Amino acid sequence: MPPRIAIPTPHSFDREYAERAIPQYERALEQAGGESVRIPLDQTPAAVRKLIERCDAVLLPGSKADVDPARFNTPRSPHTAAADPHRDAVDNLLLQDAYQQRKPILGICYGLQSLNVYRAGSLIQHIPDFLPQDLRTPVNHEAGRKVAVAHTVEIERSSKLAQILCGDSRSFGKLRTGSRLSSRVKLNVREGHGFSRAVGESDANRALAPEGNLVFPVNSSHHQSAAVLGDGLRISARCPDDGIIEALEGTAPDHFVIAVQWHPERSVDQDEPSRAIFRSLITAAQERHK
Repeated sequence: MPPRIAIPTPHSFDREYAERAIPQYERALEQAGGESVRIPLDQTPAAVRKLIERCDAVLLPGSKADVDPARFNTPRSPHTAAADPHRDAVDNLLLQDAYQQRKPILGICYGLQSLNVYRAGSLIQHIPDFLPQDLRTPVNHEAGRKVAVAHTVEIERSSKLAQILCGDSRSFGKLRTGSRLSSRVKLNVREGHGFSRAVGESDANRALAPEGNLVFPVNSSHHQSAAVLGDGLRISARCPDDGIIEALEGTAPDHFVIAVQWHPERSVDQDEPSRAIFRSLITAAQERHK
């Protein structure tokens, strides 16, 4: 029996958007070997808890909404979209259950932001307002679904996410010591002032600095991002061009918690790293189920 993955309906006000968006996540889960369980946003808390009782993991998808900034004690930005209290309430129930029962969690885009706020973190409400003027133009984080590659993300080599995208820690070690790279994977050597350059296949046989990190191309459809980290979370990826947080993960070794700011569900047919993210959730859910 495949592991059952709870996934809330993305949005409660725009039904057309929600019905268009959720099949992408469900398909990615099913391709990875899981069974998706839709969690509606119009049920009572008791009904939601009943639905998630037999679920083995949680996937928090994207949304058109923005998390209410009152939840992290910040005045509302004029760029902040309307909140979705029904989605927030269901996310909170799912996260409460997942942390209590040690169920694996995968957050995507809004799901990352929802997770961070649930763990008492905060958000940048509008990235262009946060960045200094000279860093506002290199990356368009709101590029949208029609742009297959909006920018790159730099992934910390010691992170769980790096191990997921490289298969395991041994293969990551091989990459760092100079084995050839696939067309979808680049390594990174840090240079001064926190900036970096990508090392492509022409550099593949060179020894890399101990601090070398993975760099992956990603899509991008967000205008907010994590700011102050929530309890028990760490940064596992940033955008190397402007420093915006692109992925978080849990610090507890016995609990799978991964969240990415991009949309791997859109690229599972073309991109092995995207498939690896969903497989990792299913593998963690299978282990918990056992």
